[in-house]
Amino acid sequence: MDALTALERAAFGADAWSRAQVADEVSGTSRHVVVAAEDDVVTGYASMIATGDTADVARIAVVPQQRRTGVGRHLLGALLGESERCGVERVLLEVASDNHAAIGLYEAGGFVAIATRPHYYRSGADAVVMERHVAPRRDG
Repeated sequence: MDALTALERAAFGADAWSRAQVADEVSGTSRHVVVAAEDDVVTGYASMIATGDTADVARIAVVPQQRRTGVGRHLLGALLGESERCGVERVLLEVASDNHAAIGLYEAGGFVAIATRPHYYRSGADAVVMERHVAPRRDG
């Protein structure tokens, strides 16, 4: 848990979740959590909750020195794969409007902006709400 809490601080600064929030996220019911590691060192993690026909990406965090190396893309891909397995119709997420790299990652993953939440983050940044529709599962 301490590795994820340290990762939170490195990735999000003032907007980092507390140790208790991280613990709640990774142990929560209906959660899907993916951890990326290199040489037994945690380099990123992602979490999503899927209920009914909607999944919500709660967090994708990558240590700053591993950004733009594919870690975030891998984590997002794992969450999207799980959303397909869960049979949801759409995936939602919120991202800080000044986090251009993350917005680019999400757009490359098929997300589109659908709304803005003014001054959503502690830093004062707006949240961009993004959505991706999931292709229906074809069993058989």
